Amino acid sequence: MSFSYDVKEELSSLKNFKNKELLEAEFLGYILTGNATLDGEKVYYITENEYNIERLFKILFNLEIDYEPEIKGKFFEAIIDSKVVSDRFLKFANVSDDEIKKNIIKGAFLGAGSISDPEKNYHVEINFGNEKNAEFILNLCKTYQIEFKILEVKPKYILYLKEGEQISKFLACIGANNAVLKFEDIRVYKEMKNNVNRIVNMETANLNKTIDAAILQIEDIQLIQSKNKFDDLPEELKEVAILRLENPEASLKEIGEMLSTPLSKSGVNHRLKKIQEYAEELKK
Repeated sequence: MSFSYDVKEELSSLKNFKNKELLEAEFLGYILTGNATLDGEKVYYITENEYNIERLFKILFNLEIDYEPEIKGKFFEAIIDSKVVSDRFLKFANVSDDEIKKNIIKGAFLGAGSISDPEKNYHVEINFGNEKNAEFILNLCKTYQIEFKILEVKPKYILYLKEGEQISKFLACIGANNAVLKFEDIRVYKEMKNNVNRIVNMETANLNKTIDAAILQIEDIQLIQSKNKFDDLPEELKEVAILRLENPEASLKEIGEMLSTPLSKSGVNHRLKKIQEYAEELKK
């Protein structure tokens, strides 16, 4: 099963059916989504996710709301009287209670939401049939510093998140506690892996620069030798040149430590610059 299915399975298994007001809030979340449509005196909610529909059936049963269940191919459907739905809309028009807000958000995610596998990428989205409903959920989420973006893909409006910390907050908000732990484990591992890769890449780049510089330095020294001018170099430059030839992969710091009188990295670099200048003169 996918990570999205695991999250919905966890949320669907919550046995919080005693508080009718919270159940009504969750029911409202379902009906606000793009999977619910109004046609005459009926509201049709349709999904292919078994956890979505099973949870909705339990909510309707515990709220004593009549509905007609149907199966159409791989899709499940619940048909509900539109007046029952409109009464709930009026009841929660100016919601302020935290738990009610969170249950509306949870219902919207169960109703038409999905979350990608965090091992691949970070992405949560919830689909709506109109902009008003999408903005209603967007504003509820802002209460908890969860900043959804809204995208219009006619005829749908999609709320989406693509940032790891925001997704973790969202999962905690809707009560998917096991999913939060799993998501955070994956997120921490990915960040550690990325940091290690970044360090390795940086060290590789630095090593390549060191090797490239060493090759040019060796070429300068070999040129001086080929012109029989090596013995004309001052003793301190000769010592650095010999160490560079014998240790082509050594850093300037390491060469400095090998000198009879240890020298700093900048001091070694200064001497190699002198050798380079001497080699340039011989090229003229």
